[in-house]
Amino acid sequence: HNPGETIDSPEKSINLFHCLNELGDHSLVEEIQQYLKSGRIKGANLSSSQWSAVVFVLLTSEEELNEFRLDKFVKGKNKAENMEVLQKLLPVIKESRSVQLSDCGVTDEGCAALASALRSNPSHLRHLNLSLNKLGDSVNLLSDVLQNPDCKLEILCLYCSQTQKRESLPAASRTALLISSFKSEECVIVLYRLRYCGVTDEGCAALASALRSNPSHLRELSLSGNKLRDLGVKRLCAVLEDPHCKLEILQLSKCSVIDEGCAALASALRSNPSHLRELSLSGNQLGDSGVKRLCAGLEDPHCKLEKLWLRDCGVTDEDSGVKLLSDLKDDPRYKLETIFYCEYIII
Repeated sequence: HNPGETIDSPEKSINLFHCLNELGDHSLVEEIQQYLKSGRIKGANLSSSQWSAVVFVLLTSEEELNEFRLDKFVKGKNKAENMEVLQKLLPVIKESRSVQLSDCGVTDEGCAALASALRSNPSHLRHLNLSLNKLGDSVNLLSDVLQNPDCKLEILCLYCSQTQKRESLPAASRTALLISSFKSEECVIVLYRLRYCGVTDEGCAALASALRSNPSHLRELSLSGNKLRDLGVKRLCAVLEDPHCKLEILQLSKCSVIDEGCAALASALRSNPSHLRELSLSGNQLGDSGVKRLCAGLEDPHCKLEKLWLRDCGVTDEDSGVKLLSDLKDDPRYKLETIFYCEYIII
């Protein structure tokens, strides 16, 4: 081998591995296959050559690499160890369509590795879950790569727990930076989850600006658990009325929305064309007036809403708004099929 190139380098190990395979020495391959089948790979203290064997086995498997889960290969939540394994398995990540890294202690180095995978040409990665990781300023790396034409990511999940949200502020400003990536015409994200990420009405302004620049790809947006309030919802609704916006699913549970926010949503539902099919407003104190304002949009023939979530919204069974919703659901002129209300489902 070349002077200075050690057997322990990942590239050398994989090349060695191909040689061993060609020579008919399958012992290392078989050893790793047993590790994978038995589940003993999780937390195993493997050498660099053995990790290269893992990569080889996974990449040469007849099974399509639909989903990669780091928690199948690591036992604990040691950041350094987890990121070391992530680096070793990066060739597998680059070939996977879905990468699940929820609560894996992803660091700056991990984000840099993921950015490398997203820039691959061709890029296979379509779904990336980074929920429950304290990314901090590492989102800058993701923001940059989302604007790369080789990036074909469609689903990005960044859910934060309540505790992490408090520890990692200003999450809203970092989120706004990531949102600005949508302004790139190359960005094709269709599902974006920002639950409990500290997004405020200012973050909604950044999101609205990005969606106006490139509104056609996003199909599902979850902002549940953020203090958007009516002002934030109004800013989003202004984009929903854009004929180029194709958003179909909007989740706004526990976003401090009241009746004025409902009025803005009603206006968006009346827009032509209206693409919104599912709307979640559970956990907002809409009250009687909010539900009635929402019904004004649901009654419009341009409204295409099919499913509506209204659990724990401060509405009583006796309220006339509930009767309005039931009547709308039963009217064949409208698309509303299911209402999730309190503990009951009106079908």
